[in-house]
Amino acid sequence: MPTIHSVIVRNLLHLAASVLLAIVWSGMARAAEPSIAIAVGAQPHRFTRTELLRHPALRIIEIRNDVAYHRTMRYQAIPLSALIASLPHVESLQFTARDGFVANIPGGLLAGEAQPWLAIEPADAAWPALTPGGGSAGPFYLVWRAPEKAGISPEQWPYQIARIADAAPLETRYPQILPKTAANSAERRGMQTFVTHCAACHTIDGGGDAAVGPDLNRPFSPTEYFNEPFLRKLIRDPASVRNWGRRSMPGFAPAVLSEAQLDDLLAYLRQMAIQR
Repeated sequence: MPTIHSVIVRNLLHLAASVLLAIVWSGMARAAEPSIAIAVGAQPHRFTRTELLRHPALRIIEIRNDVAYHRTMRYQAIPLSALIASLPHVESLQFTARDGFVANIPGGLLAGEAQPWLAIEPADAAWPALTPGGGSAGPFYLVWRAPEKAGISPEQWPYQIARIADAAPLETRYPQILPKTAANSAERRGMQTFVTHCAACHTIDGGGDAAVGPDLNRPFSPTEYFNEPFLRKLIRDPASVRNWGRRSMPGFAPAVLSEAQLDDLLAYLRQMAIQR
């Protein structure tokens, strides 16, 4: 017959094994839960979805003309300023999505009147799929409550965000994207248009953070293999020039990219082809 001592030891071993198993399962569950890294300032942090949904600043907000869903949407969301206390002093933030899309957004826009919020997709109330059979904009999506107050572009609504970090402006980190022209030239204005509308997916001479679309100057500039009318048409309505099942480039309507901005962008691309 087992002694009282051996029974106690066996029970203690079973208890220890149960505790260890609970710890392992808890760790695995936490690792599997969606999370977002916020690396701004000296203390980077990784938030799980559960942590964010318990944040005291969480609110239910309504977004009209949502860029991802093209209709009014309601989200559980947190003001970006509640997650990043130093937001008014940030020069630029970099939002990196899971698919390699990278939006570099100036701090002035993020701290201004356009009101950026981080929307969080609950596990038990999934958002609609962006495409049939595809994923949603979640689990983390940057939305704006008043985008019209600052001219926020569609590329400044990054979704499926994996990481937010402070970063110097793109042209500071990648000086090769600077055109060798006067500061007030069309080419310099075109560079700013490129940074706002194109750099989320494309690079110039290897300069940039994106990993979605091709470089726009290596090995050649699109100004060299498209005549100008078709290049303008491609930018306005890509599917009207070339289309395939996995095409992801959006069109840029005049309400998003004015004719003057398009002129500046083409001047910039032509100049960068000369500099190559």
